[in-house]
Amino acid sequence: MGSKSIERDFEDIIVKYPETLKCIPLLLAVCSKEISVTDANGEYKFSFRKRNYSIEEYKMFMRKTKLFDLLENHIVSNLVDYATGVETGLDSNGRKNRGGHLMENFVEDYIQKAGYIKGESYFKEMYIHQIEERWNMDLSAISNHGKMEKRFDFVIKTNCQIYIIETNFYTGGGSKLNETSRSYKTLAQEVAVIDGVTFIWFTDGSGWHSARNNLEETFDILDTVYNIRDLENGILRTLV
Repeated sequence: MGSKSIERDFEDIIVKYPETLKCIPLLLAVCSKEISVTDANGEYKFSFRKRNYSIEEYKMFMRKTKLFDLLENHIVSNLVDYATGVETGLDSNGRKNRGGHLMENFVEDYIQKAGYIKGESYFKEMYIHQIEERWNMDLSAISNHGKMEKRFDFVIKTNCQIYIIETNFYTGGGSKLNETSRSYKTLAQEVAVIDGVTFIWFTDGSGWHSARNNLEETFDILDTVYNIRDLENGILRTLV
């Protein structure tokens, strides 16, 4: 923890003590010793019983899941407490946020592969007022005439259109999914009256099985709802 050479130190530990791989899923609050992940380069099924990929690929896993960030920047105050469930159990919102950030990173990979450049043709975490100021847009239909501020995960700007994008991933069901689908249904109706703006929602996860009716209601209003498979099939290149 707090290492200033986190990747090199990680490699040293894995080479000297390969059994420490078994600890990694616990840091993500995952019970399984195998974790399947997908990024813009393909699908990986990492084993944490016995190393089945190169150390460089395990470094990629640690980097993209933000575990290096967790360790390097002391985001967790006590690693032992965290690993034994004290902080993991109390910090359920934190785990949900990490899942959301992973989906954001995944979507961003595909935005970049579609040829968009950060700070030029796509922007991350942009507020309504920033969009209005940058492109002289009137988004009062979304902001309730300036009374409400909202931040979008991504904004893509093309010659003739602005795409505002939200992303999330749900591994479990619950009221949050219903609230999200209802709020995005309302947002879709508000955006529909604004010329030159399109709302896109990227979402996925097994949690939607229990909330599929709510998702279907939103899809009836918002037909630009996509999942991971759509991203893999190049939806950003054909749509945007």
